Amino acid sequence: MVVYLVCGIAALAGLLFGFDTGIISGALLFIEKGFALSTVMKELIVSSVLVGAMAGSLCSGWLTDRYGRKRVILVISGLFIMGTLIASLAPNVQAILIGRLFIGVAIGIGSYTAPLYIAEVAPLHLRGGLVSFNQLAITIGIMCSYFINYLFTNTQASWRWMFLIGLLPAVLLFLGMFFLPESPRWLVKQKKVHQAKNTLHFLRHRGNIDHEIAAIEKGLTVREASFSELMTPWIRPVLFLGIMLGFFQQVTGINTIIYYAPTIFQMTGFQDTATSILATAGIGIVNVLATIFAVVFLDKIGRRMLLLTGLVGMFISLATLSLAFQWNSDSLRWIAVLSTFAYVICFAFSLGTMLWLLASEIFPLNVRGLAMSIAVFSGWLWNFAVSSTFLSLLNSLGPANTFMMYAVMCIIGFIFCYYKVPETNGVSLEEIEANIRRGLPLREIGQPSSFTAELSKNAVN
Repeated sequence: MVVYLVCGIAALAGLLFGFDTGIISGALLFIEKGFALSTVMKELIVSSVLVGAMAGSLCSGWLTDRYGRKRVILVISGLFIMGTLIASLAPNVQAILIGRLFIGVAIGIGSYTAPLYIAEVAPLHLRGGLVSFNQLAITIGIMCSYFINYLFTNTQASWRWMFLIGLLPAVLLFLGMFFLPESPRWLVKQKKVHQAKNTLHFLRHRGNIDHEIAAIEKGLTVREASFSELMTPWIRPVLFLGIMLGFFQQVTGINTIIYYAPTIFQMTGFQDTATSILATAGIGIVNVLATIFAVVFLDKIGRRMLLLTGLVGMFISLATLSLAFQWNSDSLRWIAVLSTFAYVICFAFSLGTMLWLLASEIFPLNVRGLAMSIAVFSGWLWNFAVSSTFLSLLNSLGPANTFMMYAVMCIIGFIFCYYKVPETNGVSLEEIEANIRRGLPLREIGQPSSFTAELSKNAVN
């Protein structure tokens, strides 16, 4: 099916996201051998990507609305290529920071644009799984980065090769996107209805796509909102929801594991660098498998059930990890590995998938670009806050208290999501917008209607 190929190519942006954020976990151990690094400088090397991602996420909505989803993805593939070359050939730490800053800008724009593009080319009955395919690509990228770290452990200038491998998916993304169509929703928004129909014929392989065009046009009948209108009463609740999802995705501690897993494992007793990196590769594997589970069952089980179940599992896993450090027993390393694996599994099928999926679903079309970029910026902002303070928190609070703090945030996140997150499974983007305009409470904006049922029937037929 053509739509799977199109979404798969676009999801290479997600793979690069995962690879370039995960690769630093192992590369950092070798960079600090070549350069004298303080704790603060190590945190800067990790978080420089996040500074760029924050900047990229802020302008991503405006860029994609003005120039189209396809063109922007082509541009970010060029930024990935440029940043990778600068970082891998860097003669000093400052050059590494600059290269990873470019990569961060690409990640920030791509983390918004790729799932949005996928959501807008996917048919209604496949939207949840296909958008989540981008999250699967992120986890595959992280897994690949861990294995690349291990592969080049005993290689001269190993960290340079670790960075340089990222050129391959960046080039593939550029070449692939060059041949893909533009988003049909963006084309309709630009009054290019004929091109939108041609694109939908190409994607759907069926004659009658008029109902889908009509649904898109209906969603475009309201004029495009300005920045100030994001604060209007009917939009403000969903904007708040998107921001808070970005907040909880990060303050529950996932990127302390993604960025610092080898360092954490060395603290638990895995003194050998290669062994700690190999243990980290196991995290990459379970991350991918749990995300595959989410992609397969997301549209069957539903968003809310997976999200709430995952938050409970994350709390139990982090609390166990905290207690293991508190006890400091001989079995610490194995308790740490098992609880870390369990935490990553629970995150992958819950918060790891839901931010990107829900952010692509809950915002009205006329403000989707701007609102989604703000929600994604929230995630990157708190990612930076957590990642740039983790080593300092370990030094000041100790690992037991640090991980217990993240566990408490999981409970707070569960309470928020229980009362505020809607179930959007099987509901069209246009119907979600209609529910928001009707002023329904956040938890109820995913209510289906006869309009949605008719769209789903037509899409399947």
